[in-house]
Amino acid sequence: MVNQRPVVTVDVLIRKDNGYVFIKRKNEPYKGQWAIPGGILEYGENVEQAAKREAKEETGLDVKLIRLVGVYSHPTRDLREPYISTSYLAEAISGELKAATDAKNAKIFKRTLDNLAFDQRSWRTRLENKQRIMNSRLIYQQ
Repeated sequence: MVNQRPVVTVDVLIRKDNGYVFIKRKNEPYKGQWAIPGGILEYGENVEQAAKREAKEETGLDVKLIRLVGVYSHPTRDLREPYISTSYLAEAISGELKAATDAKNAKIFKRTLDNLAFDQRSWRTRLENKQRIMNSRLIYQQ
């Protein structure tokens, strides 16, 4: 049975070494596809805490959140059930890049990828437009 209420999730596009960190998914849906790190909000945490936790769990990296990219809630963005995702741009500040939990692989790409899992390509385009407008200034305050 499909959940009648949306699940709250986070996505974190991590900048590191003049590139972006992506994970290759270990599990369905989209098993074997590259994705932006992220996951489900746990009870008792806010979205910022969830973003930092998911980044660490899936990539081994501690991050500083730079900017809110957007909130995505298209009812069919995930085939399993409705999801609402809060998406962030972040900077890696420590840790060693390594795949863990839901990730089969973690890798730095010098550009963002075109074929991403879920609907992450659409918000990646929005982020690129924001970066051009803001000229990559840090505007997110924690």
